[in-house]
Amino acid sequence: MGHEEPPPPPKHEVVANDLRLRLDNGEWAVGERLPSRARLAEEYEVGANVVQKAQERLIAEGRLQGRAGSGTFVAELRGRRRMIRSRHREHRGGSPFRADMAELGRTGTWEAHSEARTPAPHPIAQRLGIEPGDPCVRTKYEFLADGRPAQLSVSWEPMAITGNTPILLPEMGPLAGKGVVERMRSIGVDIVTALEVPHPGRATQEQANLLGIGRGDLVLVIERTYYDGDGRAVETADITVPDARWEIAYEFGVDAR
Repeated sequence: MGHEEPPPPPKHEVVANDLRLRLDNGEWAVGERLPSRARLAEEYEVGANVVQKAQERLIAEGRLQGRAGSGTFVAELRGRRRMIRSRHREHRGGSPFRADMAELGRTGTWEAHSEARTPAPHPIAQRLGIEPGDPCVRTKYEFLADGRPAQLSVSWEPMAITGNTPILLPEMGPLAGKGVVERMRSIGVDIVTALEVPHPGRATQEQANLLGIGRGDLVLVIERTYYDGDGRAVETADITVPDARWEIAYEFGVDAR
């Protein structure tokens, strides 16, 4: 099955990426006011609304701070980095984690190990709408940012959906390393909804060893499930993020109508 080249990124993403690089290079000091949107729009040869969207993205990341009536300023960097989860991350193609890290100026990589024909335990079966014991592919991921542990994930995919397809094992085949959305689309399964339930937890010894933190340290566990247009769950995962290094922010579009 042929695949089209992904479309070029929106203009506001291009501007945001360049502004992020300029911030990293220290072009503007902490607390310094950025040039006006009109001036930046002229510099980038885009509309002021494009600059506004780019700045809003950097404000959401905690890199900039907007002050009513005063303009946009360089914010103080926090000890923790902010990881943004949004609808936007699921429409970029490829791996959302790699794209997330690229937006933060980091290199996102991961290691994965899959096991086919793994019986679904009761809680996972409930989330997937299948019977306990039904065969799944379970994949354990260790995600790295610039070579340092960033998050863990354990993913479950029912073999009733992926069995006898080229994407049975997420990290093998023609779409190895791609995100769940793109992999499922290649076999005619269109994911239209993602449900995420975050809740705090404490690191187990295994998680602590993999993340380089202490046993019992705070973590955020995100229970994520993908659904197709018929409301069928096609994948579910538990994503574990170390609280000391990352804070999670959710970005939502607002319908102006």
